[in-house]
Amino acid sequence: MTQPLVKVENLKKHFPIKGGVLGKQIGEVKAVDGVSFHINQGETLGLVGESGCGKSTTGRMLLRLLEPSEGKVYFEGKDILELSSGEMRRMRREMQMVFQDPFASLNPRHTVEKILEEPLIVHGMKDNAERKKRVQELLEVVGLSSYHAKRYPHQFSGGQRQRIGIARALAVNPKLIIADEPVSALDVSIQSQVLNLLQDLQKEFNLTYLFIAHDLGVVRHISDRVGVMYLGNIVELTDSEKLYESPKHPYTQALLSAVPVADVEHKKERIILQGDVPSPSNPPKGCPFHTRCPKAVDVCSSMKPVLKEVEPGHYAACYLYE
Repeated sequence: MTQPLVKVENLKKHFPIKGGVLGKQIGEVKAVDGVSFHINQGETLGLVGESGCGKSTTGRMLLRLLEPSEGKVYFEGKDILELSSGEMRRMRREMQMVFQDPFASLNPRHTVEKILEEPLIVHGMKDNAERKKRVQELLEVVGLSSYHAKRYPHQFSGGQRQRIGIARALAVNPKLIIADEPVSALDVSIQSQVLNLLQDLQKEFNLTYLFIAHDLGVVRHISDRVGVMYLGNIVELTDSEKLYESPKHPYTQALLSAVPVADVEHKKERIILQGDVPSPSNPPKGCPFHTRCPKAVDVCSSMKPVLKEVEPGHYAACYLYE
């Protein structure tokens, strides 16, 4: 069996809460609380969940834009958490990020040419003519024209700006792209264009994606496998089709029941969850979802379930399958 491109083991990120006169630590926010998964070469792993569940924090830890509190991240078999800052900078040629807000992630004072040249300079492309040629190539690859190079970010629409963000991520020929809600700030009509572009680029350059989103429809369209996150934990992980056909975890079932269906004849039973999402600074004991789960049993409130294989290739962290 071939080794996965990315392997994550028991990854945690706890942010300190400081208070009092001396600013001592009085608690911690458990943003990510022990997630494990892998991403194979050339596949797209979707990561879904509601706002604040730890999806983006997980993505940023894979690039060490945030340092994990605990856990391991292997890229091509190498533990990146043990690399020095210089080694990590070289490693980042292989892994790049597309950010959620295309306006905030592009420097408004720089032309598109300068924005796209920057990663090339950082990673050692000294020749000016070579860089200019590469910028033209990148713009054409993402469906923009070479004359756009002299313009500034404010002169583009949201969809075009996200294409520039994608071009910047592609500049140094990475193997892995972490797309952090790349279409959530765009109009629905533009979303499909950007998703199709991402899929075309994946085929052309054999890219591997971690695709983070809260829109289940978007994730189904692009992902090979999907992980569902709740309160810093992965509660279900399986192939995209299996997840949508037969979700196993009560939280996934509730999420999918809320997705609108175009077919009038096919009415779905809507599952309304009671209460609010608990605070990650004070997560419930046992299963993180038991306070809102319509199927909770006694054991759910005392012991945290482990992500286990409940069907071939289908993992869920739930006691209902034992």
